[in-house]
Amino acid sequence: MDEVKVIEVKKSIEADNNALASQIRNKLSEEKTLLLNLMSSPGSGKTTTLVSTLTKLKDKWKIAVVEADVDSTVDAKTILDAGIDAIQLHTGGMCHMDAVMTQQALDELAGEKQDLIILENIGNLICTAGFDVGAHLNINILSVPEGDDKPLKYPKMFEKTNLVLVNKIDAMEFFDFDKSKFEENVYMRNPKARIIYISAKTGENIDEFVKWLEDELVKHTSGA
Repeated sequence: MDEVKVIEVKKSIEADNNALASQIRNKLSEEKTLLLNLMSSPGSGKTTTLVSTLTKLKDKWKIAVVEADVDSTVDAKTILDAGIDAIQLHTGGMCHMDAVMTQQALDELAGEKQDLIILENIGNLICTAGFDVGAHLNINILSVPEGDDKPLKYPKMFEKTNLVLVNKIDAMEFFDFDKSKFEENVYMRNPKARIIYISAKTGENIDEFVKWLEDELVKHTSGA
């Protein structure tokens, strides 16, 4: 009996994705465009956080947002209404973005130089963390109602993040959220991660996130 030939499809797909992601990252670095991958679960406040933050930056920096969803244009319209360039990306049922989708979005934005492009990835804590989308930095938003144990349950999301935004701190008193325990859980997964506590609704500590973004933009656009 002939030996069965096994084709490692996953490895092939992952290798192709990672190769394209590296190409995207290198090209954007040459163009001095910073690409950020924003991930979180549904309802954590990604779009509200972007509006609260980017409205403070849009007059100084050229910014575009790529909204990834299975369907609808709700989030892209919200960003556009705030005076920030945005395009909607429908993933055809897929629960995450990959490098091919990033390239398609960048092709749509190719007409004008951007200083900052933010990919608002699809809302979930599993699939999104498993694919390199070509971003220079990864940001994770966790809302207080989700609990302080999420770094234990979804390790990859926190292992690959550069910045964790803890949103909805205005509701902290209503939930059993232990900041010390949360920080311990995050640093166990990723000792280098930065944590900023914010309220996108009230604007509390949004300026700290704005400063983080500006510092990264200055470093990136200066070639530092």
